[in-house]
Amino acid sequence: MHPAIFISGAVLLGCLFALQEWVYSHSWNYHINLRLLLAAWGVQYFLWGVLCWIIWWQFRPQINNATPRTILTIFLPLSIVIGVLEEVIWVIVFPQLPMGHPPMPFWHRLAFHLDAELVDNMVIFWSAFFLFRGIGYYQQYREKELATTQLQSQLVQAQMRALRMQLNPHFLFNTMNGISSLMRSDVEAADLMLEQLSRLLRITLQRGDAQFIPLSDEMEFIEMYLAMQDRRFAGRVRQEMKVDPHLHDALVPTMILQPIVENAYAHGLSRMSSDGVLRVEASSEGSKLFLSVTNSGPGLRPPSSVNVPGKGIGLTNVKDRLKMHYGSDQSFSISEIENSAVQVIVTLPLQHSARPIEKPARYGA
Repeated sequence: MHPAIFISGAVLLGCLFALQEWVYSHSWNYHINLRLLLAAWGVQYFLWGVLCWIIWWQFRPQINNATPRTILTIFLPLSIVIGVLEEVIWVIVFPQLPMGHPPMPFWHRLAFHLDAELVDNMVIFWSAFFLFRGIGYYQQYREKELATTQLQSQLVQAQMRALRMQLNPHFLFNTMNGISSLMRSDVEAADLMLEQLSRLLRITLQRGDAQFIPLSDEMEFIEMYLAMQDRRFAGRVRQEMKVDPHLHDALVPTMILQPIVENAYAHGLSRMSSDGVLRVEASSEGSKLFLSVTNSGPGLRPPSSVNVPGKGIGLTNVKDRLKMHYGSDQSFSISEIENSAVQVIVTLPLQHSARPIEKPARYGA
């Protein structure tokens, strides 16, 4: 509805009508000056373009909220006034019209043109009125749709923040329990774990409310977390990390791997006295990113006194966040493979970060 675009469109429409009349008159061997036709129709629709835009500018709220009463009492008289006003200006601009008639005074020419075109002017006015009313309805619909979308987005963000708030204390309490178990047996290891925990918490605070981070940042966090666990389990677990170097800038949800790795230790590796294996891998195929965590241990059918993997807060949190971020365009699977090892595979859409990753982490070397 920019005035330049709106008025230019109206003038173009007038020129098309002029061309149509010129072609029609020539088909009947009646020759009319094309330049005069273009000028007459162009000026007429230029005037209507200006008048209609002024109506839109001044009466838009009233048009959108018009009731049958206001239409009859305000807009019907206004349509007559606007139609007559447009015709007055047009008759002043073209004193040589109508052609084929003897010269007439201004008021006679105005009466002649009003008799011929007042109904047409009313049609133009009401066409513009209902066009503006339709545009108003459409704008209101889009505004409501936008407001609904924003509310849904805010709800999702609130839910995601709630999940993050649920995850961070869970991670903190479990880690503190691990440190507590070392306090009497290895004070130095417990002290180092506290220092590493403070670094992890600092990273978590620096990320703020960020929902997605580059895979390199996530793997750096996992690397620090595994260093803590390595001190706690004192060499009982062999840790392996394998990440495709081309995936350092792939975007993943924040702390998507830590609950899985924590679950691997809690339900598998912690029940082994030696020769435990933990393997974290990241690969891609086509437009999909695959993250996998494999651990040795008692498998998916431990004794009845042990909780079944996947039923705790950590993995449930991961599944909920994946669904909220990606909908059906993701998958989460947990299965038992050879030698009672358990493997978790997360499949995500492959998306890359806009910022370049200058320094790959040690695991990608």
